[in-house]
Amino acid sequence: MTHKIYNVLFICTGNSARSILAESLMNNLGQGRFKAYSAGSHPENSVNPYALELLERHQFSTENLHSKSWDVFSQPDSPRFDFIFTVCDSAAGEACPFWPGKPISAHWGVEDPTAVEGSKEAKRKAFSDVFRILNRRISLFLSLPLNKLDALAIQYEIDQIGLVCEASV
Repeated sequence: MTHKIYNVLFICTGNSARSILAESLMNNLGQGRFKAYSAGSHPENSVNPYALELLERHQFSTENLHSKSWDVFSQPDSPRFDFIFTVCDSAAGEACPFWPGKPISAHWGVEDPTAVEGSKEAKRKAFSDVFRILNRRISLFLSLPLNKLDALAIQYEIDQIGLVCEASV
């Protein structure tokens, strides 16, 4: 029996931390049922080193991770997305490109770990907190019986998952 592979796009402004973490989490936890991508409205030049360090510490591959513009995914030959999640408030408020098909979208905003100032340990903790929240949200999403729910039910569920915060993790 062949199962559908769902394409998922995580969007953030810089595509250097939160969306990169979410892409990696989804690709690792999705066990081949999901293909995740990430992009930014105004991508940075590189992935944040604290994000890479965290992923490597969790033994996730960082080989193909790089910051890229969301314009890359609005081309005719781009993957068709089933789901699009914004993970920062800034990107959620921006006018997005046209996404072919009818992807279901939700806002799963989390604090920007790159904005944390202070010691290396404070920065690492901020990245770990974001990783934990995204891990919980993605795990909840992966537990949904997508093949048994209609689009409205899925929309409701992913909106609710976006409300899951650190206190419930």
